[in-house]
Amino acid sequence: MSSSVESLLAAAVGGVGGTTRPGQVEMANAVARAIDTEEHLLVQAGTGTGKSLAYLVPAVEHAQRTGHPAVVATATLALQAQIVDRDMPRLADSLAGHLTRRPTYAIVKGRRNYVCKHKVEGGFPDEDEGMFDVGEVDAVAGRLGKEVVRVREWAAETESGDRDELVPGVSEKAWRQVSVSAQECLGSKCPMVAECFVERSREAAKEVDVIVTNHSFMAIDAFEGRPMLPEHDVLVIDEAHELVDRVTSTVTDELTPGSIRAAAKRARKYAESTDDLDDLAGDLEAVLEQAPEGRLTAGIPDSLASILGRCRDVARTLLTQMKPPKGENVDGPRQIALAAVDELHETAARMLEEHELDVMWVSRDPRRGPLLRVAPMSVAMRMRERIFGTGATDDDDSVRDRTVILTSATLELGGTFDAVAGTLGLRGPGAPEWTGLDVGSPFDYAQQGIAYVAEHLPAPGRDGLASQTLDEIEALVRAAGGRTLGLFSSMRAAKEASEAMRERLDDEFTVLCQGEEMIGTLVRDFARDPKTILFGTLTLWQGVDVPGSACQLVLIDRIPFPRPDDPLSSARTQEIARRGGNGFMAVSATHAALRLAQGAGRLIRKGDDRGVVAFLDNRMIKARYAGFLQRSLPPFWPTTDRGLVLGALRRLDQIAPEVQPVADPAKRGMTGQPVAADPGPADGVRTAVTQGEGWSSQDDDELRDGVDLGLPLTELAASLARDESAVAARAKALGLAVPSRG
Repeated sequence: MSSSVESLLAAAVGGVGGTTRPGQVEMANAVARAIDTEEHLLVQAGTGTGKSLAYLVPAVEHAQRTGHPAVVATATLALQAQIVDRDMPRLADSLAGHLTRRPTYAIVKGRRNYVCKHKVEGGFPDEDEGMFDVGEVDAVAGRLGKEVVRVREWAAETESGDRDELVPGVSEKAWRQVSVSAQECLGSKCPMVAECFVERSREAAKEVDVIVTNHSFMAIDAFEGRPMLPEHDVLVIDEAHELVDRVTSTVTDELTPGSIRAAAKRARKYAESTDDLDDLAGDLEAVLEQAPEGRLTAGIPDSLASILGRCRDVARTLLTQMKPPKGENVDGPRQIALAAVDELHETAARMLEEHELDVMWVSRDPRRGPLLRVAPMSVAMRMRERIFGTGATDDDDSVRDRTVILTSATLELGGTFDAVAGTLGLRGPGAPEWTGLDVGSPFDYAQQGIAYVAEHLPAPGRDGLASQTLDEIEALVRAAGGRTLGLFSSMRAAKEASEAMRERLDDEFTVLCQGEEMIGTLVRDFARDPKTILFGTLTLWQGVDVPGSACQLVLIDRIPFPRPDDPLSSARTQEIARRGGNGFMAVSATHAALRLAQGAGRLIRKGDDRGVVAFLDNRMIKARYAGFLQRSLPPFWPTTDRGLVLGALRRLDQIAPEVQPVADPAKRGMTGQPVAADPGPADGVRTAVTQGEGWSSQDDDELRDGVDLGLPLTELAASLARDESAVAARAKALGLAVPSRG
């Protein structure tokens, strides 16, 4: 039956135990209207609006009415997990009786996020030669070997193969031993393609209402001419303030001496000689070691251009030599070698093109040595064409005709959407039509939170955290009784603060630091214990949702400007200045304002939250741009009174309620639904999913026939070739009574 979006939203809100919020209703109606009119929409929705439901409800309604799925893309894994593990299951339960069938959903990620069954079974070489053979991994006593053993055991029982489901997590080095990149994958020629977690997840995604993915995957789907998402006419981009950075990262390439040597090593078995590549690696290293760090503003030097030309040509020759003999398929080791050499060829060729918008620079990594990188100065026009669809032609069906909804708590800066819209390609001649809407926030920030600027501290420097700053952190953490999320502008600062607090606070508090465990695990541990503090950098500035008393103090060490020597930021600043604009305000101040708004937004997550955001950078009130930054923050009550803040934190600690319970991530089936959940009957043309397994109408008919014949559960499971628990759950969903035994 047909229901209005507003009534569906009311049912969804009621089903999750929430209350109607005017901003949420306004946003849901605006999303529905944008979908109907096919006009793009930018929505700023403050924390507490309930924006996930506000876009999911109209997306589900549209999908069921038209038969076309909606795609939701997020920037962070945290929000992606929240949608598939919490929001969509509850929404589906709430709307099941108000729609023709229960809403369905799926999660789709890049290939590296899933375990590769073929690699686990020994179909690929190890990433690190000499570490161990796959067949001998059980005998390895080291930490890495134990991690790989655990992943292999998990791979045999997981429904989804999704790395997020593995708790506790494993190191990146261990995960590389059991996963492959898109370029390394054998695709349809893989002997285990029928069991592939990635292929199964993407196949399942074709039959659902809502597909959840991330910005990077969505960008690859849009830009690289190899669509990986099903056809869709509605795209919702949450955390849209991050889209430009994520897209830019996706289309950034790099060349290193190490990557050339690794490619040569892998290609050696399949090519006549890789000596030329080995020589190139040494030549590139010598040139980059002599080159100053930073942007190549005068073009590519002749010495470097010569190396890039040789790299392109040698790689092209090797690719021809490395093809398998006629009649033979590419196996895992050969595919990895081909992928490595092909990447060298493509990157060198791109760098040599010196595209007008490309920025090239030299940097140095403490672990990997010198690097040569290339990235576009702006992705605005590419996004206009490939995401918003204005580049479509009669002959170009790869650019899809769709409505795009962009939402975030921070899209409007200085009272207008223009700054963000410009970076997205939505301003200037030829820009598509769009509407901007700010639905506000239901929170009373001035009553719920304090914005404290530690005016007495010295200005942040480049030599690490000052001793006075560490003293301030210690005093604030002790006053808060823990309950602290520390957001730092660099990983070095986060680690420095973590080590200092571990020494100063002894065993009274637990100090966690980003990088010591997977982000999801760290956040859950932080949320469970009021005596725990969590320090980190960029990933924690957004997407971390810890309501309640576990987080009553958010520390921000300094204004998060881009680094002065950041090649992309400096190139953008110079280009804006060349056109007569204020490059600092347009690039650096805007970047900082977005980060600050997101970081400060971690404090108040629900109506009865209370706490302090402490800025340890006095430029927040002393600099000429301070007013611009302050206007970008939630309207907290401002102060520089240290004694008042410490007293407020102590009182909050004394009256703090118990922290809210935190659940471990649910196991996921192919459609992202918790494996143990009972999704109920799903009538219609699409396949139902129960406990992560698809059920066609034919399967349901066979189950009904078996029950009518009086077959017990064990025999039903055997005849359907399914687990007894899955058969029992599906029978319950269909209202069938299955005898336990004959």
